[in-house]
Parts: sequence; structure tokens; C-alpha cells
Amino acid sequence: MKTKRSKIIVIESDATLHIAYTNYFEKFFEYSLEGIYCNTYDALKTFKKIKPDIIVTEVNLDTINGIESIRYFKRKDWNVKIIMISHNNDFDVIKKAFKNGANGYLTKPMNADKLYYALNCIQKEGAVMSNDIVKKVIANFRRKSFKLFSERENQILDYLSKGATYKVIADKLFVTTSTVNFHIQNIYLKLDVNSKSEALSKIEQL
Repeated sequence: MKTKRSKIIVIESDATLHIAYTNYFEKFFEYSLEGIYCNTYDALKTFKKIKPDIIVTEVNLDTINGIESIRYFKRKDWNVKIIMISHNNDFDVIKKAFKNGANGYLTKPMNADKLYYALNCIQKEGAVMSNDIVKKVIANFRRKSFKLFSERENQILDYLSKGATYKVIADKLFVTTSTVNFHIQNIYLKLDVNSKSEALSKIEQL
């Protein structure tokens, strides 16, 4: 009885890496590289013919980026597994990828063992993340939340504890710096402190 080979397509904007991917997949019987593309558009054109089991795609692509492409592929086959690859390990980007339907997220640089492990995990468990991504996700869910403060104030406190400036916090929360300052003044009032260092010190004691 023949074992079914999983059909893979790769979307990698750097054409110089295409040969490396081709040579890589020739080593494995269980995985068959059926197509490799520089952009999502070309991959979509051959999707119905190939019917891939797994898609390995970059996040940063021209025209249709990797995260946006997820919904296009899922419309064609909801069961197709999609692994995102990127240098970017920003939690908001990762969250958006999984919210859109990604099954995995790996950070560059990639190597043979890392990709093989990821493919096996997708096959057996249905999901995969790089170790640094796992740590980031865990850290995010371990953030302290205090009943003394509103949800927005807790968000600002979290960014302050990481050393973020008012401008960075404003950009992350899509508000103005004056709004951030308003919330921080409220935090100071609730804690009865006059500075960021005093606030953070007191928070550690709560």
C-alpha cells in the first residue's frame, strides 16, 4: 500500500532561493514540491490543478501579501494548511495571521531541520510555531491586568513596562500622544505617584 505524499507549494519572493527549496524537497519521500512562486497571484492560478495539502508562504509579498493571501486560499480549500514565514515576530502581525486562518508561523532565518519539523507538526498536530513565537504568545497572555485600571490603562501600563515611549504607545494603540498622556495622568492619580519610575515600582508591589 503506497503512502500518500503531501503536496507542497512555496511562495518565496526571492527567486534565488527557489533552487534551494527544490533541492531540499527532493530529499523527502513524504513531501512533494508541486510548485514554487514569487507571488500569491501565480500560486492562485494553479491552485485548482495542484490541490496542495500545505502552503509555505512569506508574509511580505508584493501585490497580495502572505496574510491577505490566506483568505483567498481558504476560499478554494478550507482544509489546506498554511505556514507563514517572516523576519517579523511582532505579536500583532502573528495574531492577525492566525486570526485569518494560518496554521503555522515560523521566523527567519530558516534551516532544513526547522522546516522539516514544522511540516511534520502541521501533518500530525495541525499547527506549528517557532520557539520565539511561542515565548512571545505566552508572554502576551501572562501580562498583568489590574482591576484598579481600565482596559486601556492596563494596555498602556504594559507598554510602559517594556520601555515604550508615549509616541510608540500612541502608534500601537492608534490614538494620539495627548490621549496616552491623559491615561497616564489618571494612572498616576490612582497610584498616587508623580513619575513613570514610581508608577512601575508601585505596580510591581501590587
